[in-house]
Parts: sequence; C-alpha cells; structure tokens
Amino acid sequence: MSILITLTNVVTWFIEEFGLLGIFLTMAAESCLIPIPSEIVMPFSGYVAWLNNSWRFLIEATIISTIGNLIGSIILYQIGAKIGRPFITKYGRYFLVSEGELEYAETLFRRYGSYAVFFGRMMPAIRTIISFPAGLFRLEIPKFTILTLIGSIPWNFALAYLGFRLGPYWTITLDYSTYIDPIIVAAAVALLIYIFFRSRRRAKLHGI
Repeated sequence: MSILITLTNVVTWFIEEFGLLGIFLTMAAESCLIPIPSEIVMPFSGYVAWLNNSWRFLIEATIISTIGNLIGSIILYQIGAKIGRPFITKYGRYFLVSEGELEYAETLFRRYGSYAVFFGRMMPAIRTIISFPAGLFRLEIPKFTILTLIGSIPWNFALAYLGFRLGPYWTITLDYSTYIDPIIVAAAVALLIYIFFRSRRRAKLHGI
C-alpha cells in the first residue's frame, strides 16, 4: 500500500506541475509498459476538472490521454514487431508484466484477431500489453491505430468522469478498483453495442 501511496503522490504532483502535458506523458508511459496506473492518472484528472468546474478540461484530459495511449501503444507495437517475444521474456518482470499476462494477450489476439486490440484496451492488465501481440502478429498499422483510439476513449473518459463526480473523494477509485474496473468495461461495451445498433437502425430507416 505504501508503494501505491508513493506512486499516487508522484503522479498527482506531476500532473499538477505539467497539466495536460503531464497527463499525456503518464498515459503514453503506461501504454508502453511503464507501471503508471491509469486508475490514478484519469480519476485525478477528473478531480482537477472538478476543482476548476471545467467540463472542457475533462474532455481535453480524455482526448490528450487517448493520444498518449496511442503513442505509447505504437512504441510497444514496434517492440513486438521488431524484437518480439524475447523482449518480454527477458525484461517483462521489470515492467510488472508476467508471462501469464502475455500468453493471455496472445490467446485473445489469436482468437479474436484485431478486435482483441479494441476490447483489450478496456481490460485491466491486458490493456497495456495488448499492443505487443498486435506488433508480433503484424496487425496493419492503420487498423491498429483506429482500434487503439476508439478502445481507449471509453476507459479514459469513464475514469476521468468518476474523478469529476467524486471530487475530493476521487481516491475511492483506488480503494475499489477491483470492483470499478469491471463495471467500467461492462458500461463501455453496453454503450458501444447501443451505438452500433442505433446507427444500424437509423441506416435502415434512411434506406442506407
């Protein structure tokens, strides 16, 4: 717990000091396996938006964090494509990535293909490593980019919005992340399914 408190203090100081740039850098680092939990970065970003009573900052934080995710994910993708599995086998422990997590991410990718990148971005633990097998299996960069972006937005916004709504109690998200993370995933998937079927219904109504 003391490590989590120290990490929280460092991350929140960094964001207070550098603002949106701090959010961008921490989320980029998270997506290339630097162990900086988005469960700290995004709720605190929402809390900063609450402090300033700023919906604009909430949206900006979501956008900039998603771009950070993309940059970090592309770096990890390239590592997977150019160095491959030996990188994780040799250095994974330094990034708190276990062999089991890598194997699970690879299994998801083999089973679901490119869709694993999209849904993997909303799965705790897997969301940071899913870019590696995408590079390993040479998923097309344009498809990887789009899926990473649209998979990152629901997660980032949901966590930031929680911090915004909780205000000074935003650290509750750390205490109950075990329960909050699956709820966010379920809500994000439900929203995406709703949007998909709604768009199909509109297309049918307009004869498209």
